[in-house]
Amino acid sequence: MPEPETPVSFPSTFLWGAATSAYQIEGAVREGGRTPSIWDTFSHTPGKTAGGDHGDIAVDHYHRYRDDVALMAELGLTAYRFSISWSRVQPTGRGPAVQVGLDFYRRLVDELLDKGIKPAVTLYHWDLPQELEDAGGWPERDTAYRFAEYAQIVGEALGDRVEQWITLNEPWCSAFLGYSSGVHAPGRTEPAASLKAAHHLNLAHGLGTVALRSVMPARNSVAVSLNSSVVRPLSQDPGDLAAAQKIDDLANGVFHGPMLHGAYPATLLEATSSLTDWSFVQDGDLATIRQPLDALGLNYYTPALVSSAANAPTGPRADGHGSSDHSPWPAADDVAFHQTPGEQTEMGWTIDPTGLHDLIMRYSREAPGVPIYVTENGAAYDDKMDADGRVHDPERVAYLHGHLSAVRKAITDGADVRGYYLWSLMDNFEWAYGYGKRFGAVYVDYTTLARTPKSSALWYGQAARTGALPPAVQD
Repeated sequence: MPEPETPVSFPSTFLWGAATSAYQIEGAVREGGRTPSIWDTFSHTPGKTAGGDHGDIAVDHYHRYRDDVALMAELGLTAYRFSISWSRVQPTGRGPAVQVGLDFYRRLVDELLDKGIKPAVTLYHWDLPQELEDAGGWPERDTAYRFAEYAQIVGEALGDRVEQWITLNEPWCSAFLGYSSGVHAPGRTEPAASLKAAHHLNLAHGLGTVALRSVMPARNSVAVSLNSSVVRPLSQDPGDLAAAQKIDDLANGVFHGPMLHGAYPATLLEATSSLTDWSFVQDGDLATIRQPLDALGLNYYTPALVSSAANAPTGPRADGHGSSDHSPWPAADDVAFHQTPGEQTEMGWTIDPTGLHDLIMRYSREAPGVPIYVTENGAAYDDKMDADGRVHDPERVAYLHGHLSAVRKAITDGADVRGYYLWSLMDNFEWAYGYGKRFGAVYVDYTTLARTPKSSALWYGQAARTGALPPAVQD
């Protein structure tokens, strides 16, 4: 008989969380003075989302939040990461707050605290107010200043009760999927503008961090969540190594360079010089961006495998970021992306927990002394409810076991990892994929909106309650 599996235990203070974002779950897009965001506009534009799906109702969390929090508590979660809808609390992205919008988040926070669940607020998860996009969006410098005003509004409203704050979620997606490949809102395909957007998102992070700290207790933690890529070369050929450096700069260095080190990588500036001279970086910007971080959020799904285009046959770009004739990688047409070997999720993303370990260890070196949280990690599968009303998802259980084991190994190897947020709490609107991709640990019937914990939710809840990973294979 095989030896029984040794439980993998975590520190007693480790946070066991789940994550969501406003547009993907809230619905109620026209209630309480909320105005359209770029995702309202984009999802209602024919051909932009699978099946024409949109978030008008989503999973109706706006009206069902008490039940959703009760479900989190029942599962045993100790933390919940959610995002604020900018358009709900500051319609059009300018002017005074709308209290009814802020009141929703006050009630949500109170409900979480009442159930012993630690709230973590993300200020921006891709849903820019449409009026700010009409004024130019993230390629315009003024948007960063508007974000700082919004951050101050939310910080004043919730900073007395929420200790964990995240300025931006995955600014790479906002900049490059939104403004270069166009597969995300606002759907623009302007490579030079996407680099300006990246800089102004960095600036928004810096200005927003200053704004938050000006109105919140010093005990509060301010972080950013980066979807930093684990970029691996196809071979040790010099062309492949150069390709990996270029993509690493565009995926990682463009954000962690100024945020952590106060400078953009010289190799990035050189590689993109055909598109821009970076003159939009003004005096003082880099110092503003490089605000001390209280924590760093890392989002991880799958590694990237790249080579020089000269070392690859032509074909679809296998970078996992949607189908578009326009690349999200400015000035990188000489790079080819390859499908990494191994099992894949429904997104076509290869399952590779070693990438999460590598990512954590890299940022332990990039940001020594800064605590790390895995703020997103999860998988989409074609989940079905059986005749008994249960949803059995052993593939997701195995995925979580593998990736949480990688987190525990990183802790053993010296990384200061304080928590893990499963993506996602429940099935929801998966951006351009509509409702066709299920990432949730909780199954949502999109007709009735009934919630049913999948077997992965029960497995994860057991891990949260015990601080140790149950066996990957359940009886």
